[in-house]
Amino acid sequence: MTRKFLTAALLMLAATATAAFAQGPGEPLSVPMPGTPATAQLAILKDVRIDQRLNAPIPLDLNFVDENSRDVVLGSYFGKRPVVLALVYYQCPMLCTLVLNGLVSSLDTMNLTAGKDFDVVVVSFNPGEPPSLAANAKATTVKRYGRPGSETAFHFLTGRQESIKALADAVGFHYAWDPAINQYAHPAAITILTPAGHVSRYLFGVDYAPRDLRLALVEASDGKVGTVVDQALLYCYHYDPFTGKYGVALMSMIRLAGVATVLVVGGGIFLALRRERRQANAAAAAATGTR
Repeated sequence: MTRKFLTAALLMLAATATAAFAQGPGEPLSVPMPGTPATAQLAILKDVRIDQRLNAPIPLDLNFVDENSRDVVLGSYFGKRPVVLALVYYQCPMLCTLVLNGLVSSLDTMNLTAGKDFDVVVVSFNPGEPPSLAANAKATTVKRYGRPGSETAFHFLTGRQESIKALADAVGFHYAWDPAINQYAHPAAITILTPAGHVSRYLFGVDYAPRDLRLALVEASDGKVGTVVDQALLYCYHYDPFTGKYGVALMSMIRLAGVATVLVVGGGIFLALRRERRQANAAAAAATGTR
């Protein structure tokens, strides 16, 4: 019995080897087709992006509903201060929460104050979300920010599809509903708007460097907020639209260093000449016996 079993096994191995060699030395063995490559882009993500529209106006006449279920016009949040706009949806399982947390963490380190130097407007791009979700999100955000009186500086809105789409298109924010997972696919970014409602800057991701956010707010306000130091930093740094960050402007740094050098050298020469003049006057007074 054992001999018959071994003979059958050897015959099967021989048949397999014969089939393999029959394909030729340079031909691969027949294997199942591979699955989708890990690097392949999902089709839905082709519609998820941000088209930067710097200096483009947003439609301020759009109607939304605030966290208190009141009808509001978007333009009511503009006119005095720059605005930080965050497009999220309140039932997002992960990314939108990270966007809001990253924004508050950055704001918390700055001495610019919400409601005094800027406002924050958060808009849900899910038209099915009610104001109660906006109210919960606002309460959580204001609590994390923790500065007294900031409730009036944060505005959490919901709205109809036509208003949401008009705002998202105006700032170049493209998102898509994924029915396979019942979630929205969307980019992560905040948009800095001028008091007049024009797109000033984009900051990408979920972690916003306080320096970048501060400079963006100062720039959007046209220098009306911030300090002299901020103005100097704006001269020495420039906004990179590809990264959404502020980097060193080398030529500006060189010019500033040149001016500083001229001032130092000029000041040294002035002090030296002044000292020599005093010494000459003292010597002349000593020679004539006068004071």
